[in-house]
Amino acid sequence: MRVALDYRPATVAPSSGIARQVKALEQALRARENTELLLVSEAPLEHEQRQTAFCPAWPSPLDGVQRPGVRLRFERKFLPATIREQSVDLYIATANMGLPIGHKPAGTRYVLILHDLFQLTQRNFHRSQLKALAYRLIDAVSIAWSIWVADEVWCPSRFSCSEAARLFPWARPKFRVLNNLVPEFQGAIGPLPAGLPERYWLAVGTREPRKNMPFFIEQWQRCRQENPQVPELVLVGHASDLPANLSQLPGLHWVSGISDEQLQALYQHADCLWQPSYAEGFGLPVVEALWQGTPVAVARGSALDEVSPPGARRFNARDRASLRNALIEQAQDSSRPDPDTLRDWARQFAESTYRQRLDTLLTGLFH
Repeated sequence: MRVALDYRPATVAPSSGIARQVKALEQALRARENTELLLVSEAPLEHEQRQTAFCPAWPSPLDGVQRPGVRLRFERKFLPATIREQSVDLYIATANMGLPIGHKPAGTRYVLILHDLFQLTQRNFHRSQLKALAYRLIDAVSIAWSIWVADEVWCPSRFSCSEAARLFPWARPKFRVLNNLVPEFQGAIGPLPAGLPERYWLAVGTREPRKNMPFFIEQWQRCRQENPQVPELVLVGHASDLPANLSQLPGLHWVSGISDEQLQALYQHADCLWQPSYAEGFGLPVVEALWQGTPVAVARGSALDEVSPPGARRFNARDRASLRNALIEQAQDSSRPDPDTLRDWARQFAESTYRQRLDTLLTGLFH
């Protein structure tokens, strides 16, 4: 079986969450018997990706691969021709959209990896309202087209599947769950970034509005003023993501540009990881923290319900009283879950389980 994998997310942003899942899928496919993997991507002419992937003859700027015109040229012109010329049996689009535009060759299957639908259901970060509206319309058409032509659509959680079925009920039979792969970190844990307190809570991801960070930090600040047991807070992100009145609060520490080894150290030493998002398609930091034996506190109502263990502290992401109660209770709780129990929970997202599920999906797709 010849499989072509859309490698654009890994080319453009190799450290991003989506890119990490693309690489995990790449390694799982390479490990399968009777499977030949081809990578397809876009890149500048001098980019090293051209040595390992099929790329258009024309140059593509890394910061412009997601522009509608660039995408259209790739998906309408380059991609269909490459699939035909390389006799591809299965093409997998990896970033919510991106399946070829045009006639699908007989015998070829298409799979869409649909991480989430927040491009359509949430207010995402854009620098202008006009740009946000334009991208929402373009994304809606692109996602709908890819779902329409896909033989199957693989989502990382039951929540994402249900949201997809809600927005695209006519495609309900196509949706399948392929949980994200979150392997246990095997390397040496790095040193903590300098200047952090001995005791702290941790939150990872601050850019998108759905991360709910301004609301969370406001309640953390008020609880901290009322109760000295509330720890200081470390945020992995950028201070510019938040309003100025919140970004420089006492006890708030910003961390960015860190290595994987340092991130694992942050997880390991945190008293608790907080994930206050009101919309998550999976919740990668939650599982990464659990692998380090760190307890998590999560908002209800999205995929966080699925990836968090039964004993995790939960709260309503939009309710001040619910969040404040959770903050105070966590600060006053001297008990700590057994780290091995948390790691056992995380194992359902490990490599062996992921590959078994992938094999099941591929077998069903071709039989």
